[in-house]
Amino acid sequence: MKPSFRVLLSSLLILPAALVAQNDAPVVHTLAPALQPKVQFLNPEYLVYAPSESSNAKLPLLIFLHGAGGVGQDIQQIKGRPSDIWRGIAKFAKGPSIVVAPQCLKSAKGERGIWTAEDLNLLLEQLKATLPVDERRIYLTGISMGGYGTWAWAAHDPQHFAAIAPIVGGIGREGPKDVTPDFDQWARNLAMLPVYAFVGALDKTVPPERSERMIAAIKKAGGKEAKLKVYPDEAHGAGRVVVADAEYYDWIFAQKRAPSPRTMVPAEGPGTKQGNH
Repeated sequence: MKPSFRVLLSSLLILPAALVAQNDAPVVHTLAPALQPKVQFLNPEYLVYAPSESSNAKLPLLIFLHGAGGVGQDIQQIKGRPSDIWRGIAKFAKGPSIVVAPQCLKSAKGERGIWTAEDLNLLLEQLKATLPVDERRIYLTGISMGGYGTWAWAAHDPQHFAAIAPIVGGIGREGPKDVTPDFDQWARNLAMLPVYAFVGALDKTVPPERSERMIAAIKKAGGKEAKLKVYPDEAHGAGRVVVADAEYYDWIFAQKRAPSPRTMVPAEGPGTKQGNH
């Protein structure tokens, strides 16, 4: 056996399990027929990244919400960034775990497609029923429009999540510069969660001040685990840097939801709908 081959073989033998047990490509799953008429703006198809080896173990679930560039009906269109995250989970040895990426429709029944808590709750219902999900380790993240969806869904239903990580996301359903009328309720509900928000200081699409304002309000509402990272040399594309950084994965996968139920403040009216960014 040549020395170079011995070195290669040794390297393969000591690879982390997360690297050798994951599928490289996502599998397309479909919402159950009974759920499909109930969703308004979700493509019934969604992407699932999961370990290649089946197991009875319950696994962490990371849900990724795409930005406005991903809206439509071609599920393969959105796989770029969640695939980056999947590779990051392997690279930084945070597996085995599951990543799910739904797709928001561009429009439905004459209305512009938006992330809604109602749609996403139906998706989560199916994920819990069909995947080996550790319900104390469900994480939510998203970029731009998906960052806003992350804020809004978690503010509406904080009881679902162990932690959230919105990236360059706005805080208003009408677009990047809007602010939800439910802002104070959002802050009180988000104060129950570990939150790590990420922004680019040079972002001209979604003002970084929106995340700064939300984090400040969460802290004022009593949140002890809310923080913000500002990338001074990045603009709206800061998500590229975030998902390549070990800190993102280390922080997310270190969180675990306490077994006691959270008491949320109900959000009223249309503030739970997320606008395009």
